[in-house]
Amino acid sequence: MDSKLTLKLDVSIIEQAKIYAKENNISLSKLFENYLKVISNKKTKKIKISPLVESLTGVISLKENFGYKKDYSNYLTQKYK
Repeated sequence: MDSKLTLKLDVSIIEQAKIYAKENNISLSKLFENYLKVISNKKTKKIKISPLVESLTGVISLKENFGYKKDYSNYLTQKYK
C-alpha cells in the first residue's frame, strides 16, 4: 500500500535528485523509497561471518607504515622506463 509523504528539503538538493532520477529513468518517489529500503536493511541485517573467515581473522598483520604505494610507484617506474 502506498502512502503520501511531504518533505522539506533544500531546493538545490531536490533539483540534483530530479536530474539524477531522470538520467536513471526512475521516479523521484521510487528513488527515495529505494534509499529508505537500503538504509533500513543495514540496521536490521547482520552479516554472518563463516567459521573459516573467522578463523583467518588476524592471521596477517601489516606494519602500520606498509609501503605499498611506494612499492607500486617503483614498479610502475621500472615498467615504463
